[in-house]
Amino acid sequence: MVDFAADSRHANPWAADYYNRARARGHDHAHAVRILARAWLHIIWHCWQDNLAYNPETHRALQRVITQQNKAA
Repeated sequence: MVDFAADSRHANPWAADYYNRARARGHDHAHAVRILARAWLHIIWHCWQDNLAYNPETHRALQRVITQQNKAA
């Protein structure tokens, strides 16, 4: 799970933002990745419980990050 989380920050703007905010709070790389992994586990749990596939279009935090990036551009 930690490897997945670490890799996800390179492909997913929400994951990168989540990781970067953890680093900005003073956490080292390993701890920031664990924080991100826990967040992904929360998402995966809800996908399983709701019997739904992960959909980036409905991931509100991801959409918020994308909107902020578009405004900055």
